Amino acid sequence: MSGVMERTLAILERLALDVNGVPLATLADELNIPRSAAHRLLLELTEHGYVRQSRERGDYMLTTKLVSLGLNYLKTSGIIDLCQPVLDRLAASSGELVRLGVVDVDHLTWVAKAQGATYGLRYDPDMGIDARLSCTSSGLAWLATLSDDDALQVVAREGGLGKPEQYGPNAPATPTALLKVLAQVRKLGYALTVETYSPGVTAVAVAVVPPGRGAVGVVTISGPLVRLTEDKMRALVPELQSAAADLAAASAASPLFNRAYSSESAPAH
Repeated sequence: MSGVMERTLAILERLALDVNGVPLATLADELNIPRSAAHRLLLELTEHGYVRQSRERGDYMLTTKLVSLGLNYLKTSGIIDLCQPVLDRLAASSGELVRLGVVDVDHLTWVAKAQGATYGLRYDPDMGIDARLSCTSSGLAWLATLSDDDALQVVAREGGLGKPEQYGPNAPATPTALLKVLAQVRKLGYALTVETYSPGVTAVAVAVVPPGRGAVGVVTISGPLVRLTEDKMRALVPELQSAAADLAAASAASPLFNRAYSSESAPAH
């Protein structure tokens, strides 16, 4: 790996995966960066407040500065104030996790959520990460708003369909299978998945599409298969579609949604 910027971003992304810190040697080896260069970059990141070194073992870890930047960005975007009441209502009525993903060129990133499960099993993954497009209900709901060619190009840039063992047993394993799923999503108007992203997890999603515009986001209900069955998901679709319509109507007031629109949700070339 070469280039100061590329190396710096790679270090930040790797540290974000381990809250307990990562040794210098591990960072250098995993990212294929000379240890001396990795050490210099870590020192600079430390000086600027993005990284700190643990006193016990000397491992490097992120500070909360990046988190603060992200939260401040979401706050100034207005998306939380606009969308949280809609997500809260849907979570309360469904009793499951509700999330909002925002389209950013050819990525779909979770930016807000509401947890409706108050007891028993709770599905509650991390926020701020990109949804895997080819095997999540949110990704499929968005891809279905694109043409087949554009959808396949976006998935290819994401790294393809991946290996079967990386996702759930029902994830589309070939481009043909993926296009068949997308055709069904377009027909139904929503994406329903059962153990495609992860074993034991189900989800249903609807794209947020303002009138006359491309998709700017996706709203999703997800939970454990033992509770969120296919029948229950289908029963929740009208409420989910109503929430998506409310979010579409509110999207014009958020710069974050407008940025998604400025790219027309089209793949970058």
